[in-house]
Amino acid sequence: MTYENITERQVLCFGDSNTYGYDPVRDGRYGPDERYPMVLQSLLGPGWAVAEEGLPGRTAVFDDPITEGMNGLRLINPILMSHAPLDTVTIMLGTNDCKARFACDSYQIAQGIARLTKKALQTECWRDNAHPDVLVIVPPVITPAYDRLIFREEMGPGCHERCAGIAARLAPMLQGLPGVRFLDANTLPGAVCSPVDGMHMTKEAHRALAQGLYDLLTGSAPAAH
Repeated sequence: MTYENITERQVLCFGDSNTYGYDPVRDGRYGPDERYPMVLQSLLGPGWAVAEEGLPGRTAVFDDPITEGMNGLRLINPILMSHAPLDTVTIMLGTNDCKARFACDSYQIAQGIARLTKKALQTECWRDNAHPDVLVIVPPVITPAYDRLIFREEMGPGCHERCAGIAARLAPMLQGLPGVRFLDANTLPGAVCSPVDGMHMTKEAHRALAQGLYDLLTGSAPAAH
């Protein structure tokens, strides 16, 4: 299938509540001018189209025994194909995989994200069979303070330790995969979690991430491979 009539570069942001834009201060959603995918759209301007695919509670590979439909591995194929043609897909997951009920360490969580990345690469969503471009983002780490904040019971103990280890585990797993780029959001100034819950990004963090993605997508900054 060809897409001569679709000339804008198509970017899809696949993630969880941080991609959805959950605002812990209002227990709601950040506005379109505050969520990182839409801030990215504003920065990129004409010639680009950014789609949001954020779902609160989404995991990379785990079926949630409490809430159905959260397994990103099961859903990424139809979601990507429904947005075809795509030029770039960003994946930012891992926070929910840290939940105690999944009983995994950071290495296993990273394995799941790597598996999901490989499935995205193989999905037939890419423009005119072009080379895939998957940008894997490690989310800002959960702060230790979460354990006394509003999502303590939902997440369970030990989440901040598991989350803190994802980047170091994941980077080598993605090394050398054609069509994959890597960004640790924790390296971006200002990309931090809210003190309200210790795991959802502040408005400033959304803007910092959008700027980091803009720099990578436009070639203003190199990405780790």
